[in-house]
Amino acid sequence: MNRLEALKSMTTVVADTGDFQAIIDYRPQDATTNPSLLYKAAQMPAYRELVEDAVLHGTRHGGGDSQAQARLTMDKLAVNFGTEILNVVPGRVSTEIDARLSFDTEGTVRRAEALVELYEQAGIDARERVLFKIASTWEGIRAAERLERQGIHCNLTLLFGFAQAVACAEAGVTLISPFVGRILDWYKKAENVAGYPADEDPGVRSVTRIYNYYKRHDYPTVVMGASFRNLDEILELAGCDYLTISPALLGELASTEGEVSRRLDPDRARALDIPRVGYDEIGFRWELNEDAMATEKLAEGIRLFTADTLKLERFAREINQSA
Repeated sequence: MNRLEALKSMTTVVADTGDFQAIIDYRPQDATTNPSLLYKAAQMPAYRELVEDAVLHGTRHGGGDSQAQARLTMDKLAVNFGTEILNVVPGRVSTEIDARLSFDTEGTVRRAEALVELYEQAGIDARERVLFKIASTWEGIRAAERLERQGIHCNLTLLFGFAQAVACAEAGVTLISPFVGRILDWYKKAENVAGYPADEDPGVRSVTRIYNYYKRHDYPTVVMGASFRNLDEILELAGCDYLTISPALLGELASTEGEVSRRLDPDRARALDIPRVGYDEIGFRWELNEDAMATEKLAEGIRLFTADTLKLERFAREINQSA
């Protein structure tokens, strides 16, 4: 048995891509997208029709308002890709909310509701098959809490710190995406080291801590490890609820034979002595502030996703102008 199939026996494997062919090749349960992945996929000739359809939607419904046209185009593009992905995965797709709304609770709720409507127009039951990705800011978590009460399920992303994970669980979100590789990047630079043994990888330790805390206190929120730099990080988190993995690393797993040992186990986690904690807004902001890595990587992640959203908007405008 190859390692990908072995991993699937204990963890739900999710494809971290907007490339439909890669999804078909590795047969994941779910798929995740983000502005960076959509920008890359949108430039592939095979997906040109999806981009052109989104541009047409924005032009038709945005009136003469260029900002409205851009927003509607981006929403339709995300839904077009999401709909196509749902044709090839049996589970769910995660669709990103505009990162520029990361500190706007009301704006995030409205945008998610608009995306639900677009999915429903495309014949997709968004409440069953779509997770809306929202940055794990205080405002984003509050938006997710409201959306979950409406039956609109959320994937809280750009999660780097324990306080973020606790707040998400208390808010009742469906799923969180704690990042692994970006945490490793920060610590390698901060501590001026080339790397760490797999079981001492700071990103692996962060996800393990969150997983154990959730299981110990019976939170139903799904833990989906994300942002991997190498196979060792993935294998050290075998047994995690979900892992979202790039096509390159999925390919490496599929091409290597061998057993995969369970590293995370709910029964072992429930036996641990881990005190329960909670944060109000003041406590959350203080704990996040005290965690330099989480503070810096959250801010950086929002900036990077925003930059790729702007690139995607420019690309769509160029297509519109050339039409």
